[in-house]
Amino acid sequence: MTEKLYQCPVCGYHYRNEAKAKACEAWCTEHKSCNVEITAYAVENEKK
Repeated sequence: MTEKLYQCPVCGYHYRNEAKAKACEAWCTEHKSCNVEITAYAVENEKK
C-alpha cells in the first residue's frame, strides 16, 4: 500500500501531514517564498 502524501500546490513539496502541506501553501502564497522551518518536514528533505 502506498503512503498518502500531501503536496503544496505552490512549491511542490510533499508532506506526510496535511496540516504541514496547508501551512506550506499558506506561507508560499503570502510570502512568495518557502519557509525553512516548514519545508524541513517535507519528504524531499528527510534524511535517507
